Amino acid sequence: MDWGTLIATVSGGSIAISGTVLADYLRHRHEDDRGVGARRRAVYIEFIAAAGVCHARLRQIAQDPGAEPDLDAAARAALSDAGVYEARERLFIDAADDVAGAGQAMFERLRSLQRAVAAGASPDSAAFHDAYHPYIGAVWTYRVAVRAELEGRALSPAAFGWGGWDGTDRCSLCREAAAAGT
Repeated sequence: MDWGTLIATVSGGSIAISGTVLADYLRHRHEDDRGVGARRRAVYIEFIAAAGVCHARLRQIAQDPGAEPDLDAAARAALSDAGVYEARERLFIDAADDVAGAGQAMFERLRSLQRAVAAGASPDSAAFHDAYHPYIGAVWTYRVAVRAELEGRALSPAAFGWGGWDGTDRCSLCREAAAAGT
């Protein structure tokens, strides 16, 4: 028996099997990474969409507070009915740290807006704008964090011709209040 042929055959087979196992591992890892990215994207969109539904409902309540027998209950229901709490929990499970932090900050600002509406703030009141603009700023901070994580690209207010994310520079009520010195 020729030992050289046997050793060469076993070595070649081992290298081939190792290469196949490594290639399979890398393929599965790449598929897992793509799956995580797709899952995160879905969770990020779900969270901001739920917050948007809640925001729209809060604005509706604020525009016609007399339509609600209990403003506080209606404002609280806006959060739960929109599914914000569930989406936030999924965000905490799947999100990268920066996005989870931006999402929590956005949620806290949304809660501030909810409390202002529950207290009777109307869309043209200072109390509403004091809660609204920080919320809008937090929404954009969240979007920027998501974009940076998923696409590695930055975004600034200047890309839209804006002075800031919170919208106070584009808000006629806030500009009038600033001009009046209030």
